[in-house]
Amino acid sequence: MGRRSLLMASVSTGLMSGLVFAGPAGAAQDEQTNVQNLPPIEVTAPPPPAVRRTAPTRPVARIGAPASAAPKTRIYVYPTSPGTGRGLDVDKVPSAINAVDASQIRRTASPDIAVALQQYVPGLSINEVTGNPFQPDVQFRGYVASPLAGTPQGLAVYQNGVRINEAFSDIVNWDLIPTAAIRSAVVVTNNPAYGLNALGGAIDLQMKNGFNYQGAEIDIMGGSFGRIQGSAQWGKQVDNNWSVYGALEGVHDNGFRNFSQSDVRRFYGDVGYRFEGNEFHINGGVANNSLAGPSTVPAELLQQYWGATYTTPQTISNKVGYLNLTGKVEATPTWTFEGTAHLRSFKQSTVDGNPTDTVPCDADATLLCFGDVNPLTGLQAPANGLNGVQLANTFAPDAILSEIDRTTTKSTTFGVSGQATNTDQLFGHDNRFVIGASYDVSSTRFTGSAELGTIGTNYVVTGSGIFLGPSGDPTSVGPVSLRTVNQYHGLYALDTFNVDDRFAVTAGGRFNAARVTLMDQLGTALNGDHTYDRFNPIIGGTYRITSEVTAYAGYSEANRVPTPLELGCADPARPCIIGQFLIADPPLQQVVSKTFEAGFRGTKELNIGSLGWKIGAYRATNYDDILATPIPGLTGFGFFQNVGRTRRQGVEAEVSIKSNVLQFQASYAFLDARFLDALTLGSDSPFADADGNIQVLPGNHIPRLPSHLIKASVEYAVTDVWKVGGDALFVSSQYFVGDESNQFPKLPSYTVFNLHTSYQITKNFQIYGRVNNIFDNRYSTLGTFFDREALPNFTNGAEFNDPRSLSPARPRAFYAGMRVTF
Repeated sequence: MGRRSLLMASVSTGLMSGLVFAGPAGAAQDEQTNVQNLPPIEVTAPPPPAVRRTAPTRPVARIGAPASAAPKTRIYVYPTSPGTGRGLDVDKVPSAINAVDASQIRRTASPDIAVALQQYVPGLSINEVTGNPFQPDVQFRGYVASPLAGTPQGLAVYQNGVRINEAFSDIVNWDLIPTAAIRSAVVVTNNPAYGLNALGGAIDLQMKNGFNYQGAEIDIMGGSFGRIQGSAQWGKQVDNNWSVYGALEGVHDNGFRNFSQSDVRRFYGDVGYRFEGNEFHINGGVANNSLAGPSTVPAELLQQYWGATYTTPQTISNKVGYLNLTGKVEATPTWTFEGTAHLRSFKQSTVDGNPTDTVPCDADATLLCFGDVNPLTGLQAPANGLNGVQLANTFAPDAILSEIDRTTTKSTTFGVSGQATNTDQLFGHDNRFVIGASYDVSSTRFTGSAELGTIGTNYVVTGSGIFLGPSGDPTSVGPVSLRTVNQYHGLYALDTFNVDDRFAVTAGGRFNAARVTLMDQLGTALNGDHTYDRFNPIIGGTYRITSEVTAYAGYSEANRVPTPLELGCADPARPCIIGQFLIADPPLQQVVSKTFEAGFRGTKELNIGSLGWKIGAYRATNYDDILATPIPGLTGFGFFQNVGRTRRQGVEAEVSIKSNVLQFQASYAFLDARFLDALTLGSDSPFADADGNIQVLPGNHIPRLPSHLIKASVEYAVTDVWKVGGDALFVSSQYFVGDESNQFPKLPSYTVFNLHTSYQITKNFQIYGRVNNIFDNRYSTLGTFFDREALPNFTNGAEFNDPRSLSPARPRAFYAGMRVTF
């Protein structure tokens, strides 16, 4: 293969800036060789035959092959299925290409992969809905992958081909992902092969191993708000056949808000073996994290102190252990078989201080009741204890009652998957056919309890040892004990056919079958058995207009099934504390998305470097979308319901210039996200009617999704050893959560600038520094409403007047670190 033809195959995505021939992968070489966004696959290609064969010999991957092997070239491929093997030539992918490499991740100096995704992927943004920097919401094209239970999850996340959305609520715990060990992060769109939750796409994380990473690195950084973080990684190819890799990370952060200390501890390891094109790996990891989640806070408290919190405690403990076995066999020159088996154990414990509806009874202050009066009986519902007897009021007359809600989620997931890839010619044309299947089964035990307590003027809830039992009309806040079993089956096939040298067509689909079983351990109200199935098609094509410009277009469908959490809280007559307590089990419909996508991408070689660009548009429509719906007048209570159709459509554009001296990237994304059907929702919005409801009309915007995102990043090598750079992010205004009727003023837009620099003192020793939010801009990434009457404003002794509750962003922060490589 000539240099020019390989160059076109490598850079036509608009992300790759040129062909790079590098030595063996290693810690010290990443910066020097300007590793591209997609890790290259080194291919040993045989000499071209004299006569074109019907079934040409397939090039075989020989990463790190001995010097005596045949000449090697490097190509870039893009994942089109969860399998960890070879992807599709980037020039034939009928969707947008978005990728982040290890050097870009390291440049952010963040232990959270979401930060790098926000900086380098158009249309992707994050917010701290939990108030914790290690547990962000990741939003892409109006779809979310969130750690917050109860958030509709529209993105699937894979690590080494294994889906890591947690079983009980499909949440994604970003704090559990070993960031230092990530080789590449790819955002895949318009592809149902990634199974459930891939409504807006999938985030595919490929991890390092000893074949593609050799050497050792120690990275230590510290700075503002008590941040101390460190990582160590080591990889080695023992000989031509064996490899070993390990990464260890630890972070301590005091946070800039009260009661917001967090500790992150995680490890990832891999042992690999390969021979004659076959490759096998055993890898796994553990994490044990303690996180504070102070969540949103009333705007009036933020005006007094930017680090304020509303109610405490708000803590999360996440623990995980997982083990994966992967294998790839080059059975023939044109057939490759892959297999994966995985086991995952996850435990989450939450402690959540909240206001309570429990108050002294109006008729008898020596007993406890729920505050609201039943309009039919004219009486308050009694608040019972665990024994079913109404609780006596043992609290001081001036005490302000609150409660501490606790939950524990324990999940065990086992799964197997297999995939076969064939590259035989079809009708004399190059063709790539992939067929795969997967099976996953998860067992979860969920428990919850509510302890009454009192709240002080610092908004700290102190428990009393008195626990609420089943009680309330129509609500219940008693203990919950639920066992669930999820069984997910998937069968997919994709075929890419080269009509000619310029035009390639991709078609296929995936069949998903799911069964979700709920078994109430305390009664029968939560019992349920739900089955779902659907076939999701895909069709698309690419056309190489010139050697530097490619057009693409495609259509696909995807689905997600209701989670056990959503099914356990779906009765409007029996609402629950969303994310805390479950009440009943009525059915919900699965969500289906239908997406169109089209665009152009290209490259051009300039004197200052390789220019890459892309521009595309998409339209995705959800059917039977699921939304968490609050209950007016009941603090924290709500239910999940199907709300009809919603639409997300937009435009994304990006330009980049890359060379050994300059790295520049800028992007713009426009998002238009709307409800398409009318509905009635409960809300704490000041525009709610007398019953506490708002009316959503077709065309109203979906809250918390900004319409405009502008990003820019640059890094310049002042000398061979000194680099300086910066990045900027503009996020436009967005509607408050709870303002689905679009009547309240929007949360203001914000712009934030960051600077960074590094100096290579010796070949193996580097120091670096960062300043985040250099202008100390005080802004909020998310806004919602709260019940102003639930608790008093202790700062002035009066009631709250401002209905806004905000998620404040981190003020200006300084960090410095050093990196040693071996």
